[in-house]
Amino acid sequence: MKELFDKVSDSTAVMITKIYSTSFSIAVRLLAPSIRQAVYNVYGFVRVADEIVDSFDGFEQKQLLDRFEDEYNYARVYGISSNPVINAFQRTVEEYDIDRELVDAFLRSMRADLTKQVYATEKEIKDYIYGSADVVGLMCLKIFVQGDQEKYLQLVEPAMKLGSAFQKVNFLRDFKADYDGLSRTYFPNVDPNKLTKEDKENIIRDIQIEFDEALGGIKKLPKEARLGVYVAYRYYLRLLKKIDNTPAPALLESRIRVSNGLKTYLLFKSYVRYQFNIV
Repeated sequence: MKELFDKVSDSTAVMITKIYSTSFSIAVRLLAPSIRQAVYNVYGFVRVADEIVDSFDGFEQKQLLDRFEDEYNYARVYGISSNPVINAFQRTVEEYDIDRELVDAFLRSMRADLTKQVYATEKEIKDYIYGSADVVGLMCLKIFVQGDQEKYLQLVEPAMKLGSAFQKVNFLRDFKADYDGLSRTYFPNVDPNKLTKEDKENIIRDIQIEFDEALGGIKKLPKEARLGVYVAYRYYLRLLKKIDNTPAPALLESRIRVSNGLKTYLLFKSYVRYQFNIV
């Protein structure tokens, strides 16, 4: 009867994805059915861990993260968890041979969010982004290549660049919320109380370089994954452009968003480009 609980676990991961991220949900639905559920399962796991350290203020966040990690370690040994999110994720880890180090690095970055608020050096932020974003991209890449280790190694660097670019766009988009609500600042040598035009331009230039390097990897993805990843890339690229067109002081006042109408347009345009083999 475990098959029934596994089905419930998968459904839980899907529900978490749809409720927490409409944009990511759209991208996942464009993946081939053969890999779609596995990506939902990865998102469910990383989303819950992220919520523990970001949103569960007023509760014992360290204890909650400890319990979450302990339960994952149990599932890693015994192949099952009564927590449906962890149960779904662990099945995906085993099925796609996701490296243990990737999950451990992710959990280290989540744990850093409990105590670390200022990233003062490039090494510090690079290490944090590796654990919070790059490794998630690599987990998904493991799913996309479906056991083709040669293809995986070929696409590791572009996948990490894409994960890093996504994360830095999120940092800019959430600049106000991260600093006002969580007292966090992720950009070394940037005064969180006074983001200048030059600061913003330097950050955007760095992100654009990573997007450019990532695009080559997206074009080499298996067809089962290419459209979904490309749509996510186009969405974040448009979000970056909107941030670029927003005066730096305004990022300290509100969160930048892409409208649902524009998301639909980007989806349509991306699909047309995919159908004509432009990507």
